[in-house]
Amino acid sequence: MPDAIFAYPLLARVYDAFDGNRDDLAAYLAIADELGAVRVLDVGCGTGNLAILLAGGGRTVVGVDPAWASLEVAKAKDGAGQVRWIHGDATAVPALDADLATMTGNVAQVFLTDDAWTRTLQAVRAALRPGGHLVFETRRPEHRAWEEWATETGPVTLEIPGSGVVEQRLQVTGVRLPFVSFRHTYRFLVDGTVVTSDSTLRFRGRDEVESSLAANGYRVLDVREAPDRPGREFVFIAERLSSAGEPAWTALTRSAASANPALR
Repeated sequence: MPDAIFAYPLLARVYDAFDGNRDDLAAYLAIADELGAVRVLDVGCGTGNLAILLAGGGRTVVGVDPAWASLEVAKAKDGAGQVRWIHGDATAVPALDADLATMTGNVAQVFLTDDAWTRTLQAVRAALRPGGHLVFETRRPEHRAWEEWATETGPVTLEIPGSGVVEQRLQVTGVRLPFVSFRHTYRFLVDGTVVTSDSTLRFRGRDEVESSLAANGYRVLDVREAPDRPGREFVFIAERLSSAGEPAWTALTRSAASANPALR
């Protein structure tokens, strides 16, 4: 089940305001251009910011998320009609022959078990065309982001249209590596309503991520810095292999050779 911060309508409506300026999305748009992606799947699309930006550039975009409340927020935004929205996790996505799949923010870290992560990678692979790409970010464990979260005391208070003045507090509730748990507490000053949302992320190291990609039919092409968080995150760019261990161009060459003896 998705965390309350995404699934509870009262919180989904204020999520974007507290999430702030999404400077990270420009890098994903640039990568989509770099890869020449026309058909894109945004996994864990949340309130739809990246999906709508991608579709605004003329791409065919599918956004999938298990939190219905977040999807309702996404659908109400300008440009949302250009995106196909799917309620569910990656396994709910049909074969799309997509050029690119993305997972932004902390999406890649919400899969706490090896089984859940494997199912997601396999479902995304099934939605990609051979030679398509998976691009996602994950926080570097060695940076120990949770220590910064623990020292960021004091609430953040915003006035949000439709919700009034809302106060948000963040508390780290547990560190049992590779798992880090934390709680967001929201107080709606208009009527005193208090809502909490508990979350846990898994911090996988670079080698672990690369091994999991290789085991599930991908080849890592590049590992980059996140421009908005240098030194804090890895951005993985992986290619979906045509078959286990076989790049798409190899499969195409074999197919051509089979059809044309002169190429053997």
